Amino acid sequence: MPVPCLLVDAFTATPFTGNPAVVCLLAGAAEADWLQNVAMEFHQSETAFVYPKNDGYHLRWFTPKQEVDLCGHATLAAAHTLWELNRVPVSQVIRFYTRSGLLTAVKLNNLIELDIPAEPPEETPPPSTLKLALGVEPVAVLRNRFDLLVELASEDAVRQLQPHLSLIEGLPHRGLIVTAAAQSEGIDFVTRFFAPRLGVPEDPVTGSAFCCLGPYWQKKLGKYDLMGYQSSARGGYVRVRMAGARVYLAGQAVTVAKIQLLRGDGMDLRS
Repeated sequence: MPVPCLLVDAFTATPFTGNPAVVCLLAGAAEADWLQNVAMEFHQSETAFVYPKNDGYHLRWFTPKQEVDLCGHATLAAAHTLWELNRVPVSQVIRFYTRSGLLTAVKLNNLIELDIPAEPPEETPPPSTLKLALGVEPVAVLRNRFDLLVELASEDAVRQLQPHLSLIEGLPHRGLIVTAAAQSEGIDFVTRFFAPRLGVPEDPVTGSAFCCLGPYWQKKLGKYDLMGYQSSARGGYVRVRMAGARVYLAGQAVTVAKIQLLRGDGMDLRS
């Protein structure tokens, strides 16, 4: 049976900016190998697979190389897709069952707000190749269970950074978050995210990274409501609201394309 899929730009209201994700609406569970092949075919930073559960939906995320434990922008895209296709009433909270536990999404006027676990970082000794990989001296180096977090001296240093991706790929982390306090009006911090190990050299807007950035900048700035900007080529804004062990990420999304996947739910691709 054909599978409906949407290509959605997340954390933006403007097509061809923010972070694109493909959302595939399955009738039920499918084999992981098949899901990985579909993600390789679409070749976006993330492809999300959604299928019904009693009081919500199962949600899995795949990069072109592997399944991941947490992805914010594809979760935002999945919620946007379910509302846009009238699978869920706009007034209803969406419950997603994932490898990172229960995540929820609510519609707040023109924003979608996600409830996601916080992933606070802790200080760590810098890897021996880090300075060479960055080409600049870090101000602080931390890590959480996913990523290495590096603070640089200024917003300009983050925006102008030209790291050595081959050296970043050799680091023993999912990815590298680079951040600095913002000097630009209307935002609290800027960031970029590099994950060549996952087949994503630079991710446009990384929701899961904001689960780390939120607690980090809350502690540094003493603010529970923050606005971050991911300064990639496509760029995107993420509103962050801290609430203990949870992070609330809010942003917009826009559908760019509707696709029909002709090889349906877990079909053997050799047939």
